[in-house]
Amino acid sequence: MGGMAGKTYPDMWVDPEDDPRSQESLLGDERTTLLDYLVNYRLTLELKCSDLTAEQLATRSVPPSTMSLLGLVRHLAQVEQTWWRRVMAGEDTPYLYRRADDRDADFTGAVGEDAVVAEAWARWREETANGDAFVADAESLDLVSLDPTNPINLREVLVHLIEEYARHCGHADLLRECVDGATGQ
Repeated sequence: MGGMAGKTYPDMWVDPEDDPRSQESLLGDERTTLLDYLVNYRLTLELKCSDLTAEQLATRSVPPSTMSLLGLVRHLAQVEQTWWRRVMAGEDTPYLYRRADDRDADFTGAVGEDAVVAEAWARWREETANGDAFVADAESLDLVSLDPTNPINLREVLVHLIEEYARHCGHADLLRECVDGATGQ
């Protein structure tokens, strides 16, 4: 994904015919619409991070912020894990990155090393696949979480994740522009 050279529209991330994001939800039911938006925002995150080195992915925005593209990948892996495993499935699983001494370890631990980048993407892919499987197995969007401290239905979790990705994809736009000047859809 990504890359700016040799494109019909060099100011866009990808030419429209090569864009992996879909619009399958047009005239679809509620589940199809919500999942299409979530999948497209996940793909947008991948596009914004494509074709960068580990060091570029770990480039922080502006002091004192610890935000970076790599930090966003780690953060969103933890967000997916929290909502799907801890809240919806009621699993008592440790957070991916949060520590007692550093609640923001998803960002502060995002260093420009290939192993850290590979681990972040592997965890993100694992957690998104887990979420996809959870949604596929759910009979209804009315399904209520198993975490007794956080009663919420599947529909609300999907809407929240769409909001979370939309917000952070906006951050990713600015972070990517700071790294190499790339802007786009």
